[in-house]
Amino acid sequence: MMAPNYSPSIESVQLLKDSGIAGAKVGRFDAKPEGSNVTGISLRGSTLQSPYGNSYSLYLAEAIKQELILAGKLNPDAGIEITGTLLKNDIDVSGISLASGDISARFMVRKDQAVLYDRIKSARSEWESSFAGAIAIPRGQQEYPRLVQRLLAALYADTDFLKALK
Repeated sequence: MMAPNYSPSIESVQLLKDSGIAGAKVGRFDAKPEGSNVTGISLRGSTLQSPYGNSYSLYLAEAIKQELILAGKLNPDAGIEITGTLLKNDIDVSGISLASGDISARFMVRKDQAVLYDRIKSARSEWESSFAGAIAIPRGQQEYPRLVQRLLAALYADTDFLKALK
């Protein structure tokens, strides 16, 4: 089963557009091997995979790229680079009435090898679920991009992150 492609958040794109940040490039994103569900998330025996190179760290990198592109702030030749490490990445649809998702990542901003920003950001999401797997599993699948949107909203809300991109 494939996770939906990332859909940029209009609010996040507008925030990036209005922030006064310079252009940035998106560098390497990797994942902490243990606990990060690097290639697949288990949903009641089904495996949810990333549509981006079968890697959730690439999913996160692609999400940032898409929002920077729409904000007019992605510049592959920029001296400022955003990188990251996916630390936690999980969807839990085992409950009979409530499901949840948790994600966290370490984000870094570098300019000419100097680290300007280095922080861990996290997001959690909960939604109504069902005892029936035919309902719970597709809902978990559809909630994944929203979970990533929440994580990026937390990152963009950090004024130190935005300052590092100026």
